[in-house]
Amino acid sequence: MHFLVTGGAGFIGSNFVFYMMENHPEDQITCLDALTYAGNLKTLEPVMDDPRFTFVRGDIADREQVFDLFGKNSFDVVVNFAAETHVDRSIEDPGIFLRTNIIGTQTLMDACLEHKVSRFHHVGTDEVYGDLPLDRPDQYFTENTPLKASSPYSASKASADLLAMAYHRTYGLPVTISRCSNNYGPYQFPEKLIPLMISRALADEPLPVYGTGKNVRDWLYVEDHCKAIDIVLQQGRIGEIYNIGGHNEKTNLEVVKTILRQLGKPESLIHFVEDRKGHDLRYAIDPEKIRNELGWYPETSFEDGIRKTITWYLSNRAWWEELISD
Repeated sequence: MHFLVTGGAGFIGSNFVFYMMENHPEDQITCLDALTYAGNLKTLEPVMDDPRFTFVRGDIADREQVFDLFGKNSFDVVVNFAAETHVDRSIEDPGIFLRTNIIGTQTLMDACLEHKVSRFHHVGTDEVYGDLPLDRPDQYFTENTPLKASSPYSASKASADLLAMAYHRTYGLPVTISRCSNNYGPYQFPEKLIPLMISRALADEPLPVYGTGKNVRDWLYVEDHCKAIDIVLQQGRIGEIYNIGGHNEKTNLEVVKTILRQLGKPESLIHFVEDRKGHDLRYAIDPEKIRNELGWYPETSFEDGIRKTITWYLSNRAWWEELISD
């Protein structure tokens, strides 16, 4: 099959490309990425010379380019990772989030309809559900939890999800959606919590932690996420949403302290800063639907995943040090 992977030079998209090429050697992958600040062509160097892989630089909201690309290829499946994702940046400049995450998704789906693509899979986020109270550990997000976006970023992702389901119902577009919890692992852009803390701890710089650090996130190792999407593509029901969670809930402060402990750095590096506007308290996904229907479950504990992640950043300093210097 021929896959179009959008946003494949980013963190999760590149890991998905590597996973698919290793586990599905019979398939062909075209990657479409605008190479914004979070997209890094060097990330894809391991596959750039593989004849099964093609890279195209482009913007999913550029209708002319997208339709031209579809016209020159016979894509069977489109997996849409392309998105603006950083909450702080969305608070500062919402417009680019609306353009990429909503208009870009619409453009891709219009091209899928015209060229009769057999599956459009949209990669979403648990942030569309808003947050959960810290004092109710029994509560989890399910696929039926009402959408309650808290930031321009999550609002744009919720809009894209609704649009994708509308395209399925109105036009019969074969859509599936997955909503994941916080990913971590190799090749994550160093503005995100875990790589940011690793890089600053290694430089003995202050580690900025919002508020009191008690906000809770469910952490999902990126390879587990890639496996889940692969299973949804193979076995998932058209028109369905699947929550993909790690069952690894940690406070931000726990995550930071774990990183410091593994790097042998003092907790005195922690520096509490003014809280983010509208900061969600707790994310927690119930992944029972994907487990019961498709047999997927997260295989990587947070302890194993964070150790592998730290080892990768220690072994690949040139990759992220260049990004920081830029």
